[in-house]
Amino acid sequence: MSGDARRALVLDCDGVLADTELDGHLVAFNRTFDELGFGFQWTAEEYGPLLRIGGGKERLKAYLAQHPEIDLGSGDELDARIAAAHQRKSAIYVELVEAGALPGRPGVARLIGEALDAGWQVAVASTSAERSVDAVLTSVIGPERRAQIAGVFAGDIVPAKKPAPDIYLLAIEKLGRTADEVVVVEDSQSGAAAAAAAGLAHIVTVSHFTGEDDFPAATTVVSSLGEAGVPAELLAGYDARDGYPLVELEGIERLLQTARAGAAAR
Repeated sequence: MSGDARRALVLDCDGVLADTELDGHLVAFNRTFDELGFGFQWTAEEYGPLLRIGGGKERLKAYLAQHPEIDLGSGDELDARIAAAHQRKSAIYVELVEAGALPGRPGVARLIGEALDAGWQVAVASTSAERSVDAVLTSVIGPERRAQIAGVFAGDIVPAKKPAPDIYLLAIEKLGRTADEVVVVEDSQSGAAAAAAAGLAHIVTVSHFTGEDDFPAATTVVSSLGEAGVPAELLAGYDARDGYPLVELEGIERLLQTARAGAAAR
């Protein structure tokens, strides 16, 4: 990876770049189930708990295990049907993103721009399919900023998905950073647990499905990163906000120093 930055900002995709789950992934899953004649749909109430399982294929397989009355085959046949369904779901999802159905969350494009302008490395680490992540990232920050991103680590690039730390450990390695040089932005319990297990300071920006999740190791929990007209509300932890209030790069630098001091004290 290129760049001489001393710091890296690594963001999750779903729920962080955009609140994609309700209006994106859930819609795409249900359209896929209908197209393929699976005979069921997911409600928002059903989908919320499934988000604790990292990865769309894994999510679907777990749901089918919970509902033995749904017969989509078994063994290799079932794995093939799940893989095909997930591929089709990803294509529908990208269509939704490209149609502008999923706007960026407050402050995310602003903060990414601040970090890039300051020479930080910026990357995305997600359990979603790489094509889906790339589509959201490009839609939210634009193609010029997308070209400055140091890495997109997504999909099946690691064997164990969140809440395992593997995706973040890989990102640190590929970016050439140490854990005390990285701040993660997450939105979910499983994502925050992955960041914590990797030893990373992390900001949680709660999203539609994650407002009731627990984030015991989060350095900061906020309603969003904040932008004009949408102030960031501090929900728990260290106050990294500045100005309006917004979560800005200066506040994140302070947060990183605070997390370092806390780690040294332990």
